Amino acid sequence: MRKAVLRMVDALSGGIRRFLQFPSIRKYWRSLGLFFALIGPGIITSNVDNDAGGITTYSLAGSEYGLTLLWTLIPITAALIIIQEMCARMGVVSGKGLSDLIRERFGARITFYLMIVLFLANLGNTVSEFAGVAASLEIFGISRYVSVPFSAAFVWWLVVKGNYKSVEKVFLFACLFYLSYIVSGFMGKPDWNAVGSSLLKPTFRMETGFLTMFVALIGTTIAPWMQFYLQSSVVDKGLKAEDYPYTRMDVILGSVTVNVIAFFIIMLCAVTLFQNGVRIESAKDAAQALAPLAGAYCSWLFAFGLLNASLFAASILPISTAYTICEAFGWESSLNRKFIEAPQFYGLYSLMVFLGAGLILLPDMPLIRIMFYSQVINGAILPVILVFMLLLVNDRRIMGKYTNGPVMNILSWLTVAVLTFLSLAMLVFTLI
Repeated sequence: MRKAVLRMVDALSGGIRRFLQFPSIRKYWRSLGLFFALIGPGIITSNVDNDAGGITTYSLAGSEYGLTLLWTLIPITAALIIIQEMCARMGVVSGKGLSDLIRERFGARITFYLMIVLFLANLGNTVSEFAGVAASLEIFGISRYVSVPFSAAFVWWLVVKGNYKSVEKVFLFACLFYLSYIVSGFMGKPDWNAVGSSLLKPTFRMETGFLTMFVALIGTTIAPWMQFYLQSSVVDKGLKAEDYPYTRMDVILGSVTVNVIAFFIIMLCAVTLFQNGVRIESAKDAAQALAPLAGAYCSWLFAFGLLNASLFAASILPISTAYTICEAFGWESSLNRKFIEAPQFYGLYSLMVFLGAGLILLPDMPLIRIMFYSQVINGAILPVILVFMLLLVNDRRIMGKYTNGPVMNILSWLTVAVLTFLSLAMLVFTLI
C-alpha cells in the first residue's frame, strides 16, 4: 500500500514538472514574475492619493450628498489612467523626471514659479497627513503631542536610512491595509440596488457646494504631485522603455484600486451618515459617528485605515516634493543615494516632514480647512500641469516613437478641457 501511494505521488509530481516545462507555461510564469518585480510606482502613487485629505473629502462627499457623487468615480478613473500612463511612459522613455523635462523645455523662470506653487500645495497636503495621524490615534485615546512627533520621526527614519527597494517594499505592504475600507463598506449593509443605480446614473448641479465638492474629488484623486512622484519613481527604480508594458499594467491596476477604495468610503458614509442626517467635518468625525450606526468594529477599521493612509502619504508627499524641486534645479535626487550624496534632496524631505508635523502641534490651527481646500487647490492647478505634460509627451525629440496617438490626444485634451471648465466654474460660483 505504501509503495503504491509513493508511486502515485511520484507520478503526480512528474506530471506537474512536465506540465510546467511547456514553453507557454514557462513564458506565463516568467512574465508574471517579471510583472511583480517591476510593479510599484503605479500602485504606490495611486494608493497614496487615498490620504487623510482624500478620505476626508470622500467622507464629506458621502455624508453631505449621499450616493449622488458615486458616478463621478467612473470618469475620474478613466482620466487617472490616461494621465498616469502618460507620466509613466515619459519616465521609461526619457529617463528623466517631469520637472526636469519642464525646465529643459520651458525654461528656468516658469519652472521656478511652478515649484513655489507646488511646494506650498504639497506643504498643505503634508500638514493634512499629520492631521490625519493625530485624528486617527485620538480616537484610541493617544494625544497628538505623542503621536505626531513619533510618526514624523518614524517616516523620516524609514526614508533616510533606507534605499528605493526597501522603502518600496514597505509602501507596497501598506497598500494592503486599504482593504479595511472595503470591509467597513460591507459592514455598513448598503442597499446594493440603490448603490448600482447611483453609480450608473449621473447627477449634476450648478451649485457652489456641489461644484466645489466635485472639483475636490478630482483634486484628491488626480493630484498634481502624483504626476511628479510617479515619473520620478519610475526613473529611480531604473525602468526602461522595454519595461513599458508592465509599467502600464502597474498604472492601470493602481488607478482602479484607488477608486475602488474611494467608492467604498463614499458609499459607507452615504448609507450611514447621510441617511441618518449626521453632519461631520472630518474623517475622524466619520469614524466616530459610524460606531452607533454600523458598529464599533466598523468604526475602528475606518480609523485604522485613516492612520495607515496618513502615515503612508506623510512619507510619500515629502519625497514627491524633494524629487520635484531637486530635478527642477538639477540637484541629485534619489532614494538610492546617502544623505551626504544628495543633501538638497534629503534636506527638503526633512523640512517637509518636520514642518508639516510641527504645524499640527500649534494651537487653533484650522486643520479641516487646510485638509479640504488643499484638495480644491489641487483640482484648480491640475489643468496647468496637464498642459505641460501633453506638450512634452507629444515632443518627438523627447519621446521618439512613443508620442501620443490621435485617439490618446483627443482623450487627453478633452480631459484637460473638462477639468479646466470645472475649476473655473467653481471659482466663478464661489465669487458670486
